[in-house]
Amino acid sequence: MRLSINVDHIATIREARGGSEPEPVAAAAIAELSGCAGITIHLRSDRRHIKERDLELLRKVVKTRLNLEMAATDEMVEIARRVKPDQVTLVPESPEELTTEGGLDLTKTEEAVRKAVSKLKEAEIEVSIFIEPDSTQIEQASAVGADTIEINTSSYTETETEQERELDRIAIGANYAAKRGLKVHAGHGLNYLNIEGLKKIPEIEEVSIGHAIVAHAALLGLPEAVRRMKRQIEQ
Repeated sequence: MRLSINVDHIATIREARGGSEPEPVAAAAIAELSGCAGITIHLRSDRRHIKERDLELLRKVVKTRLNLEMAATDEMVEIARRVKPDQVTLVPESPEELTTEGGLDLTKTEEAVRKAVSKLKEAEIEVSIFIEPDSTQIEQASAVGADTIEINTSSYTETETEQERELDRIAIGANYAAKRGLKVHAGHGLNYLNIEGLKKIPEIEEVSIGHAIVAHAALLGLPEAVRRMKRQIEQ
């Protein structure tokens, strides 16, 4: 299982004061030097944290893999085609949300997603779709041409009483996707404790983690926070 570090929260801290520090590009470089396998950012339509400037600089300096989370809009597709991250992950987006809420519902967005996937793959960009571990959603992700799905793990990470049931649901979804030739990633609300459950699911190749690592970095420093998560995943 690989670890991709989401540096959005570094940019959120920067934007809280409207200055230039901390620098998400520097954080990405430190995370890579500390052993992560990729960098993830979400360029939102409101640019509330990550800016196009960050994306462009990260494309130049990231040595592992750069994963761009974004909505399936014409504007974002054109930005991605120009900058060429290694992977785009299509996610739902709402102006009111604090963070992404739920997976992309392909039963409602299939046409827009199919169009976005086609244009991104035309530019030789790998495409992942952030969805629930549901067989219908998985089948539609395959049908629109996705290379990868990222399973939304919030149903697992946000419950205390139903974790085993939700973990089983994720495991079934991951297996279902892998049998259909899709690569499987996972993310949302993962931390140093609940990552243990996902380690039992062999189909999950990569996890994306941001908030928990940045929170620990505030106390321990970013290199140690990244190394601890990497050790946790590899144990």
